[in-house]
Amino acid sequence: MKIQAQQGDTVDEICMRYYGRTAGVTEAVYEANPGLCNGSPMLAAGQIVYLPDIAPRAQEDIVQLWN
Repeated sequence: MKIQAQQGDTVDEICMRYYGRTAGVTEAVYEANPGLCNGSPMLAAGQIVYLPDIAPRAQEDIVQLWN
């Protein structure tokens, strides 16, 4: 999937918005987009970013400390 970056976007913000996490996916987005952030962590508004297909992470057990 290809998306356009919004003003002030960073790769990790895009990963959180589309994948719901950054761990393990930010690196994949950088690999799919060589030279994406040359020199600046901020993306240009309207910049095209390719988002690779990434398998959803496994369901984790949730531990509640209080009921």
